Amino acid sequence: MQSIITLPASSQALAFDGEPSDAELDAIEREMPLVLAERDLLDVEIALLDKPVTELDAQRLRRRRRRVLAACRDLTNRTAARSGGAA
Repeated sequence: MQSIITLPASSQALAFDGEPSDAELDAIEREMPLVLAERDLLDVEIALLDKPVTELDAQRLRRRRRRVLAACRDLTNRTAARSGGAA
């Protein structure tokens, strides 16, 4: 049985070290508030899966949903401001 060895098409492929670039890290940092808000919303939704929803639980859920929407709005506005367009 012969083994097949694939070689990169260019020397640039050899330079990839598996780590995210600075631009990718900046994008992750910009999106982190939205990611955290979505995580908090998911935590509340999981907590409410197997029990009746009280008024306090409903308020917690609404508050987390508003945080997700606000984080999404802020991210969209920052992205639009960076690109020079209007949101």
